[in-house]
Amino acid sequence: MADRKAESLHSSIGLLGISAGSLLLAVHFYQLTRAAPLIPSTALGVLLLILSSILAYAGIRRSLRNAPLFLSLCLTISVFWCGYGVVFILGGQGVLNDTGDFRNALVPGLVTFTLALLVIAVVGFLCREVILAMIASAVSLASAHEVAMHYSTAFGSSAVACNYMIVCLVGGYFALGRILYFLTKEKITLPGTDLAKKKTHNQIQSTSGSVNHFAVTALILNMLSACVFGCRLLGVTGKLFIGQVPWLWAAGIYQIGICILSYRAMDVLMATFFGFTSILKFAGGYCLLYQIWQSEEPSFHTPFLVVFSILFVVLALFLTLKSPVAGLYLLFYVAYCIALACSPKGFFEGGPQGVDVAIFVASALMTLIHLYNANASTMIPTGKGAVRALLARSSFLKLREGADLHAPYLGYSKYADAEVLGYACSVLASFAITMTGDPQAPLATVVIPWVVVAGGILKFLGGSVAFARGKTLESSAFILYAVMWIIWGLARYGGLYGTTRSFHAAVGIIAFMLFNVFIVFCTLFLNIAWFFYSLTFLLIAISFLLDAVHALPAGYDIAASLIFGLVSFYCFLSALFNSTFEGSYLPMGRPIVQLSGVGGGMTKCLHLPARKASSVKRIADILKNGGTCGIPTDTVYVLVAACNRPDAVEKAHHSKRQAQDRPMSLWISSLKQLEPAKHLFTPLLWDFMEAAWPSPISLVVPRGEWVDFLGMKDSAKYVGTPQSIAIRIPDCSVTTHLIDLVGPIVVTSANPTGEADTTHHNQVYAKLGDKVDAVLCDGPSPENIASTVVDCTKIDSGNIGFFRVGIIPKSQVLQILEQVQKKHTLGPIRGTYSMKGQEEHLDHRHTTHNGVGTAAVEGTVPPPENHTRL
Repeated sequence: MADRKAESLHSSIGLLGISAGSLLLAVHFYQLTRAAPLIPSTALGVLLLILSSILAYAGIRRSLRNAPLFLSLCLTISVFWCGYGVVFILGGQGVLNDTGDFRNALVPGLVTFTLALLVIAVVGFLCREVILAMIASAVSLASAHEVAMHYSTAFGSSAVACNYMIVCLVGGYFALGRILYFLTKEKITLPGTDLAKKKTHNQIQSTSGSVNHFAVTALILNMLSACVFGCRLLGVTGKLFIGQVPWLWAAGIYQIGICILSYRAMDVLMATFFGFTSILKFAGGYCLLYQIWQSEEPSFHTPFLVVFSILFVVLALFLTLKSPVAGLYLLFYVAYCIALACSPKGFFEGGPQGVDVAIFVASALMTLIHLYNANASTMIPTGKGAVRALLARSSFLKLREGADLHAPYLGYSKYADAEVLGYACSVLASFAITMTGDPQAPLATVVIPWVVVAGGILKFLGGSVAFARGKTLESSAFILYAVMWIIWGLARYGGLYGTTRSFHAAVGIIAFMLFNVFIVFCTLFLNIAWFFYSLTFLLIAISFLLDAVHALPAGYDIAASLIFGLVSFYCFLSALFNSTFEGSYLPMGRPIVQLSGVGGGMTKCLHLPARKASSVKRIADILKNGGTCGIPTDTVYVLVAACNRPDAVEKAHHSKRQAQDRPMSLWISSLKQLEPAKHLFTPLLWDFMEAAWPSPISLVVPRGEWVDFLGMKDSAKYVGTPQSIAIRIPDCSVTTHLIDLVGPIVVTSANPTGEADTTHHNQVYAKLGDKVDAVLCDGPSPENIASTVVDCTKIDSGNIGFFRVGIIPKSQVLQILEQVQKKHTLGPIRGTYSMKGQEEHLDHRHTTHNGVGTAAVEGTVPPPENHTRL
């Protein structure tokens, strides 16, 4: 029901957002001929920007429920209204004053989204998504009528307004249908709004492998940027100017967002490709803005564009393994970079604009293919698997496949590895700053987008993804280098401090160098490639420092940039090979320095996400076969073994350097597992256990014959003491389900004895990753405090005690016991407290008090000083 609620609400939000924006545009075009507009252009633009953000949210959230057509529609209209709104704001602020400026600014976007929405409409009708298809077709017709209106007075604005009114009515109908469907618990369903029968194909497709539904919108964004320059070549627009920047930068911003979402979809190659194309979009927009402060058109840096084309070629070769059609599509961007390199004025010359026209057509065809294949039951052949079939016969190259294809460094991650893009950005940024020219005119060559966007923004992205995957050192380096590229790119090539070098800039660069020296030192324990990668960046920082103090030797900066660029290119190739093929064809190398205890978590055991039932079953199978695993609980992470496997219990005992006088505790999933031995427990103790569990309360109970009913056999010597055993039912559904599958388990804390509790699966990997068979990963622990340990060995004689007051307060335990006491007509209850333990496991040793065996928590401590009579 929760999923259906999310589906209904997000569908309704998206369609209501489309209806609201369409109503605004309908009102705008109905009163367009009036002298005083009802909605000012600036206000209309701001409202469209707000609605575009709402549509993006609704589309992305709805995509998690496998609705690729709805996702594509929402994100496409979101981009459309984002660029559209900014153009309206520019018009309202008087930026577009010249005759024809407003038309030249709007037409490229209108042409793009006319075709893109038409493709969505066609696929919608073919896949029987009638409501969504009607909305897409109506917005497409509205855009087409608006284009015609700008070029012919015979077309009035009423036709545009009429189409938007259709969108408003149809969208409102769909949203109303989804709301009724949810509120009436599926009893009332308006025709065309029931999505239940349309999920089967998408769900089957999504479970068969990672499907990147965001690629469709990214391909439309490629159409948008290509149309801006292609329209100029074909004479559709009269010039290239600031009015078209909103389309280019909106496409670039959304492309970066889709790059991140593609990593969420585990599509490394397409995510890298979208990162590359976003750079081109930002660069194109920067070139159009360049004319504001410079009268001449910008010139381009040829070596950089040649390197960019090489990166596209390499990426196309690897993408061919996934889909030959997609690899062929990337070759258009190879031609585009070559055309830019051959044209001194870059985006403003006919050669690159001609390739833009080809990219527009190719992107439209790819949009149709991707969208149809994601929604229809039949598939348009793209050659997928053809190259894989050929490689399957090869004994040299074998593709990496299976569940561990995107295995993270520590634990599990929702992202694929972004290191490929991070290394590529280093290559681009380093070759971009090899340009030479008059330092008095640093903007003569367009360098800022390549350095700031490629070396900075996208490197931030790579660093954040690396951190999410547990690669702390790599993420720190990426983020540090990103900050450096952004600051230096804006300061040096933005002309912020000109030719007068600054002492303050030198101090800042020295600070960055000190941080990088620490990273270089840490990479000694990582691998050889990362050592040289960080070391060569130190050469770049030195060149920045020498330039700041006006002491840069001739050619040093170019040499340092080339060296760093070549090392980065090797890392780029190595990351591609290692993520695609089995084996190390381009190895990153071993650590230069290997110390005992350093990098102990490098040899990683199996990691499985706790949110999947299949993961819990797999952990259960490992435990049944004598393995040991780290699992999450209602408190901290623990190390467990099946109590009927003495070999596994012994392994767990030794893996964490457990002291002989610190035995482990016992966990069950319910009292039903102790039901056969109920007669061996006193009624008071049994009722107290029943009232106290499940909860983070561990009860130390007298040892007895009931232990034999759990099948502990030889493993009993590691659990408890000869007089007592700590037992608990955790208040965690994952843990109890696992115990249901395995049987009672032996538990100890997931850390070497004497260390702090582990509160994240990454800590389990770092401390015991090479000593356990698997870790069930569930992120941070819900609580950082261990369980409360209650001494019940004297409960029938009227005494209780507390070895540790943990997450459950003493008063709450006493209240539970008082309620049980009433059933047995006993007097009021008071408890005593002995000490606070530090670990989730009981680590207790046998002591005696008044002739009755008790358990003491780890450490040299006395037993409870007194036990109060019940």
